[in-house]
Amino acid sequence: MTLKTSRLDIAELLETEEDIQQFLSVAAEECTPEEFIHALGTAARARGMTAVARKAGVTRASLYKSLSEGGNPQFETIYKICNALGLRLTATPKHASV
Repeated sequence: MTLKTSRLDIAELLETEEDIQQFLSVAAEECTPEEFIHALGTAARARGMTAVARKAGVTRASLYKSLSEGGNPQFETIYKICNALGLRLTATPKHASV
């Protein structure tokens, strides 16, 4: 018996604004910068790259390039993408005060 498998695409599971927000919050806390950029790309695909690019004020091609493996987007680009996804970047203490 042959087992057929398919590749899991997390973008297909990010159905709501809350899903995307939680996904990126966890990524921001637990991932490396490269992994966070990948997660940001996954969230953008879930929302629709064309729509995110339009809202971010960048071309679709530059969005793909910035968020691709090996891409190195500037902070301004990351900021624009987060805004386009309806998110605000905030800074919180790494450790709670005792």
